[in-house]
Amino acid sequence: MAFTASNGRTQTSMAEINITPLVDVVLVLLVIFMLTAPVLQSGIEVSVPKTRTVREITEQRLVVTVARDQQVYLGDQPINIHDLAEKLHQPGTDPAHQVIYLRADERVPFGAFASVMDAVKQAGITNISIVTQPLDGKTSTQTGSQTGTNP
Repeated sequence: MAFTASNGRTQTSMAEINITPLVDVVLVLLVIFMLTAPVLQSGIEVSVPKTRTVREITEQRLVVTVARDQQVYLGDQPINIHDLAEKLHQPGTDPAHQVIYLRADERVPFGAFASVMDAVKQAGITNISIVTQPLDGKTSTQTGSQTGTNP
């Protein structure tokens, strides 16, 4: 697009976009996301036991966690163990076909682990997968050891 200036010269408009500010903004946003991403990954720190026989977790399921201090979590939310069976029982679903992943810190006493297992069974859920890690020390993938338990 051309236009004539007051002194009689013909000038053309600048048709190129300066992308330097755009690149600056994108880089700043990238740094912000890189810094906040680890913070957004909330989770309960649990050192699960290591086993030889593990299977890769392929589906998203409900996770019950027993932390080192024996606090029980449903997903990422703390829950009273006495309310666990009620919260796990979902109306309209058959509890016999429901699968629960159970993560417990390796330092949790067996009595606390058994109490959580009992609460899950009280909800009618008998298909419980116990989450473990492989012996080779891979911590980037969460693995599970499938244990179908009967009441």
